[in-house]
Amino acid sequence: MKALVYTRPHEVQLHERPEPELADGEVVLRIDAAGICGSDMHAYHGHDPRRQPGLVLGHEFAGTVLRSASELWQPGQRVTGNPLITCGRCDYCLQGRDNLCSQRTMVGMTRPGAFAQAMSIPGRCLIALPDTLSSVQAALTEPAATALHALNLSMRALVRPLPECRVLVIGGGAIGMLAALLLRHYGVDALTVAEVNPMRRASVERHARCATLDPRAATPAEGGFEYVIDAVGSAATRQVALAAVAPGGVVMHIGLQDWASEIDMRKLTLAEITLLGTYTYSMADLRATVAALARGAFGDLSWVERRPLRDAPRAFDELHRGVLATAKVVLEPYG
Repeated sequence: MKALVYTRPHEVQLHERPEPELADGEVVLRIDAAGICGSDMHAYHGHDPRRQPGLVLGHEFAGTVLRSASELWQPGQRVTGNPLITCGRCDYCLQGRDNLCSQRTMVGMTRPGAFAQAMSIPGRCLIALPDTLSSVQAALTEPAATALHALNLSMRALVRPLPECRVLVIGGGAIGMLAALLLRHYGVDALTVAEVNPMRRASVERHARCATLDPRAATPAEGGFEYVIDAVGSAATRQVALAAVAPGGVVMHIGLQDWASEIDMRKLTLAEITLLGTYTYSMADLRATVAALARGAFGDLSWVERRPLRDAPRAFDELHRGVLATAKVVLEPYG
């Protein structure tokens, strides 16, 4: 089979690899579509020690069951799934907070991922797809679930209902775009997205129908937003988020660009700011996201760009150079 292999920083190559073996309780999927994530780009840049050269990246996927050693699935069924492989026994898993399982592993990180014509995964990680959802749309389940999980956590902390809030999303990449689309679906009118790439700003304006700004040219209003989402996670965006949030407001931190930085703890304390972190999603979030995608909660997803797997090296390079307007490239191994 053809597989896209991360060979060294700033290089991915198409290699020929044997199809995955079928392990007990697992299935082998034909990968129909797989999205390039920001964490895949982090690995591509050589900044993720967990993802080493020789690895097939990719964890945002939709596929068809080819072979099954799981009683849950039969060949021919269309699925997406949870790339986090959890123990199912710890307190977090039993609470339905499986994203916090300390024993978790992950496709595209600790085992070969979805940038290939086939991939193996435990059957318990999979979710059936409705016929109305295309494979390209379904491949956005994972990043869309990240946005949905973050918004659900935030709504527990907001003092007023979400539609009444002035909301700032920092970053117009895939997570920022999907968060903006879901915020609009939830009834938020006072929405601004801060993004440095002018092509992405234009895409956000067109598809999310909201205001945008270039944070290099115009600083978001200090204390102007009851709810701020940092979908970048750099030292600079954390400073912007804390400055922009209003007293009593909520900052949701999603992005993982920088590992650590100083924040304004004095404002956090004196203004009673709620600072939340979020990591991925639960299985319940993923199931809810498949249903949300199917009913159009994230729009028509026409901003997503499709590429054949053979074009992946060029797609990675263009994403690295910031020359694409799209916030998401989806690879099609059989395209």
